[in-house]
Amino acid sequence: MPKREEIVEAAGREVTITNPDKVFFPDAGHTKLDLVRYYVAVADGALRGAGGRPMALKRFVNGAEGEFFFQKRAPENRPEWLRTVELSFPSGRTADEIVLDDAAGLTWIVNLGCIDLNPHPVRADDLDHPDELRVDLDPVPGIPWSQIRDVAMVAREALEAVGLVGWPKTSGSRGIHINVRIERRWTYPEVRRAALALARDVEARAPEIASSKWWKEERHGVFLDYNQNAKDRTVASVYSVRPTKDARVSMPLRWEDIPDVEPEDFTLVTVPDLYSERGDPGAGIDDAPGSLDALLDLSARHEREGQGDAPWPPTYAKQPGEPPRVQPSRKRRADADYDTPEAEARRAKARAAMERRFEGVAEERRPFTGTRPTPTGRRRSSIPLIEISRAAKKDDALAGLERWKARHPEAAGFLEPADVLVDGMRGRSTMWYRVRVNLTHVPDGDRPPQEALDPDYDPWAEYEWPDRSGQLQRAPRKKGPTG
Repeated sequence: MPKREEIVEAAGREVTITNPDKVFFPDAGHTKLDLVRYYVAVADGALRGAGGRPMALKRFVNGAEGEFFFQKRAPENRPEWLRTVELSFPSGRTADEIVLDDAAGLTWIVNLGCIDLNPHPVRADDLDHPDELRVDLDPVPGIPWSQIRDVAMVAREALEAVGLVGWPKTSGSRGIHINVRIERRWTYPEVRRAALALARDVEARAPEIASSKWWKEERHGVFLDYNQNAKDRTVASVYSVRPTKDARVSMPLRWEDIPDVEPEDFTLVTVPDLYSERGDPGAGIDDAPGSLDALLDLSARHEREGQGDAPWPPTYAKQPGEPPRVQPSRKRRADADYDTPEAEARRAKARAAMERRFEGVAEERRPFTGTRPTPTGRRRSSIPLIEISRAAKKDDALAGLERWKARHPEAAGFLEPADVLVDGMRGRSTMWYRVRVNLTHVPDGDRPPQEALDPDYDPWAEYEWPDRSGQLQRAPRKKGPTG
């Protein structure tokens, strides 16, 4: 039986929604079609944040509880009316990224499994000059929501002191974001430098509850992540549904809402009615872009006082004036010893290896249809393989296989011994195990689809990548219970 499809009309176009009844949020019961209808209902507001910008596609092909992958390059089979623009990255690579112009494009990417929207802070007609400074309030573990709200109000004071207007929103996760429209006159490094100056100013105003320190061992309270303004970083934009159990939304707010706001009030179910009844709190964000001159003057003052640059994301080459790329507790040598040509060569080699590893992981998570090149350039087999389990121990991976067989006894009955593939995989320091099933001998109509892995062991869980916004990060080992 062919899978059901549904046609949704958006912006005068008909967009086909495949598998519309697929459950994307199991706890809440919301389907892919529910997600599409949500975005159609709030399309104007969502496009105010994401429209006209290049966008990385963060795809959850198996719903919010499944694995996701970032797709920077626009799919080749996109409709001819969907716009793209070529974006360059710090690695030197380029990619044609999707640019949303209307609700039809928004609907089309949601059909691909995009739950939240992750645009870059530039417009497609000027990729070198951001029009948005992003203030990301990221609490360290254990910080209460009330403290995040307090830091947001301090950030508002700091912005007003330099003549800028902030537009707050819940992140839809653990924090608050504040977007600031700016004139398109400054480069990415200048915008990041302004964001760093703001973060330090907020910390100076509220040193007990706010932090501008990059290294986690030095942070406390709420961290103002200035590096979200580095090139190639993205954050979930306004009205994005986040992959949480309750389908929580990154909701734009009015400043008077902040003292009493609770993030769980904004979900896929509640936001359309709020949008219809109250309008968009962020509707005026484009009316008065501000200047970074005062913040850059503040940055220059910080430098004169001895506060130079702060660490960049490790995917970047070390920048002039940047302090040593080493955690303060692990620093054993003089600063100059960390800034030699040999040291930079080692960092460049590590970055290249890290990028290859992350590309390989992203390739593994991509939905598999037919053949396609792997990161090595070889062709991948077109046999119908599905993955069943990943586990640190072989017995646990095989136990997941037995549970799969119990759920799909008809398909399991067609399997031959060689159809079950058990692979020992190399992690950073230990082996882990993956079980896959070749469905070649199972009739087409009886082949189970790819499901969430059971168990779903992440061999990189003890390493801190990717970060919350999905950008690739170095994978430093987390400290154990004994430090």
